[in-house]
Amino acid sequence: MPEKEAENAKELHNLTSEAQEIKKQIAKQMLTLATSGFGLVAALAWNDFIQTLVKEVIRPLIGASSGLISQLIYALIVTVLAVIVTYQLSKIAEKKD
Repeated sequence: MPEKEAENAKELHNLTSEAQEIKKQIAKQMLTLATSGFGLVAALAWNDFIQTLVKEVIRPLIGASSGLISQLIYALIVTVLAVIVTYQLSKIAEKKD
């Protein structure tokens, strides 16, 4: 009987450890999803801002027929921002390691 109780206790401990690990993984996944969601919202907000900036500031400077040039300027601004943010985040990630 004592062997059976020890075996049951060990199994219970293993199940408890697995349940805790599952909880940690769920919390980690929820954090990742929430972060991604907020990142998407921030990206959309920046997208709107940059489009408005190009429309209200750059188009009047270049002229009404500046559709292609305005799109190029928009693409360049977004690309520069993406490179800067990615570079900074990679530096932060390197420091953590």
